Amino acid sequence: MRHPAFLPLEPSAHSVRIGQRSVEYHLRRSSRSRGMRITVDARDGLVVSVPLATRRGWASPEARIEAFLRERQAWVLRHLDELTRERAAAQARGGAREGGLVPFRGELHRVRVVAAPPGPAGRRSTVERTGGDQGDELVVQVAPRERRSVERILAAWLRDRATEALDRAIAAHAPALGVTPTRVDTRDPKSRWGSASRTGRLMFSWRLVLAPPGSLETVVVHELAHLRVFGHGPGFWALVAARRPTHLADRAWLRRNSHALHAALDVSPKPVTVGGDAGR
Repeated sequence: MRHPAFLPLEPSAHSVRIGQRSVEYHLRRSSRSRGMRITVDARDGLVVSVPLATRRGWASPEARIEAFLRERQAWVLRHLDELTRERAAAQARGGAREGGLVPFRGELHRVRVVAAPPGPAGRRSTVERTGGDQGDELVVQVAPRERRSVERILAAWLRDRATEALDRAIAAHAPALGVTPTRVDTRDPKSRWGSASRTGRLMFSWRLVLAPPGSLETVVVHELAHLRVFGHGPGFWALVAARRPTHLADRAWLRRNSHALHAALDVSPKPVTVGGDAGR
């Protein structure tokens, strides 16, 4: 039986005072961790990953975590403030609801929700991309007996478009790199856009279809290149740059917009995890 590398987040948030602010964080136990790692997650806010409680010295890590966070106070507060701004921007866009704005292939599209037409054509909910004088739209036609939310209908459609776009990019670059994936999966990971295994399996986030096509293509080339060269040495980056000369800019775009892509469909973003006594 294969055990997960990461255990679920502990149910209750912890808090630590950093300067004049009280900051909440979530604790995650990981069998891969050899020390402490902090990340700012679009969904969960500040997450601290530590080794399993069975490892010596990690049964009660709260004091070590608080010291670790205070040492990195500037980084923590800067990224939490950035997350706060991005969540506010996502809330202003509205997400997957009538009139909301959702990115698709790097461009914002207005969501329009209508009832599906009567008859056989309207038995299933559909999504159609259209263009108009007021900008591009994603028209969601909701079937009478549809039980899914607009968010889930739109996410399923976007996942299908992602699969198509990923397949096209793989077909365009795999032959030139001399590799053939054994399997390609599309998922919704929190912390990575893609991965490759030594057995030739590739995994990609379906949310890449929300980004500009160049960013999606760069991630595909990155993972295909790993089927030839594992690790990130000069030889690997030379392979990537040969196929995607703009890969640095493409990767930078994904880093800057990671939170926005993960919250793109959220109708009501989760509350911000930072409280301010002195006024992400």
